Amino acid sequence: MIVHIVMFKFNEEKKKTNILRVKDALEGLVKKIPELKCLEVGIDFNQSERAFDLSLYATFNTKDDLKAYTTHPVHLEVVALIKSVTSESKVVDYEVTN
Repeated sequence: MIVHIVMFKFNEEKKKTNILRVKDALEGLVKKIPELKCLEVGIDFNQSERAFDLSLYATFNTKDDLKAYTTHPVHLEVVALIKSVTSESKVVDYEVTN
């Protein structure tokens, strides 16, 4: 199984509205991209200095499935939205081998 985790920091302008827009857009990918096996989107409540505003946890069967997701046109539309309302993101992809 492949795990894909991304964290986002949002711009201050319309922050709460944009977080909800992105959350909805990401959750909408589940029905549109068959390679996407599981998707969880969380909004941070801690608001510490180290915290990011929103995180994405997604799983795929294979690395090729992750690649298909990252290049899928519907995903790329969501990426464009995210880039327009965020200031920073971090990602980690790993394989669960047990």
